[in-house]
Amino acid sequence: MASILETRGLTMQFGGVTAVDNVDFKLQRNELRCLIGPNGAGKSTFFKCLTGQLKPTGGHVFIENEETTGWDPHAVSRLGIGIKTQVPSVMDGLPVRENIWLAAYRTHGRERARHATDSAIERLALRDIANTAVGRLSHGERQRVELGIVISMEPWLILLDEPAAGMTGEEVARMAEIIGELNADAAIVVVEHDMQFIRSIAKKVTVFNQGRILVEEDVDTVMNDPRVRDVYLGKKV
Repeated sequence: MASILETRGLTMQFGGVTAVDNVDFKLQRNELRCLIGPNGAGKSTFFKCLTGQLKPTGGHVFIENEETTGWDPHAVSRLGIGIKTQVPSVMDGLPVRENIWLAAYRTHGRERARHATDSAIERLALRDIANTAVGRLSHGERQRVELGIVISMEPWLILLDEPAAGMTGEEVARMAEIIGELNADAAIVVVEHDMQFIRSIAKKVTVFNQGRILVEEDVDTVMNDPRVRDVYLGKKV
């Protein structure tokens, strides 16, 4: 099966430090892949190279066989890709609904924007705060709003950086359900630290260590791999 997202020899250096070291990666259509690893392993830097937040110093990124190496984030997004960064990127002075509607309008135009906005609000249980300024929300609520922005664009590929961060247990469980639902229509890459969350959503897991891929297997194999336990898990999870 042809890959819809691929890197070849992807490298990112900061001065004398190599954060991502010659990484080859492939994602298939409608696949859900989780990226894990210890702090400083290179997974977040790798994610930023995919999304255009960083321009790699070597190697290549391909999306649907088109080279996107070094593209700006807005150009990557225009390919139909939804991107949720680690720090929520929202307009604090605007209500939740307007934040989501603006993203839907840019993607779909006025006619479909209202429906896409309403659908995202219902799916993420945002109705009670739909008219509240985003700047007044908790971190977990802001995370849901940014995911709502992504959902409203109806992307075919979704890239999520720590989507469960700062959420309550109930919110995390709902987030896992939502990601499962989205995966029916979109391929998804998730960077995450919460291992219980990973267990609840993951099929295949890529483990980064020292800028390279250490292991790439199904979630049960990864959780029981002694190399992963040594560099990251450290204990039974």
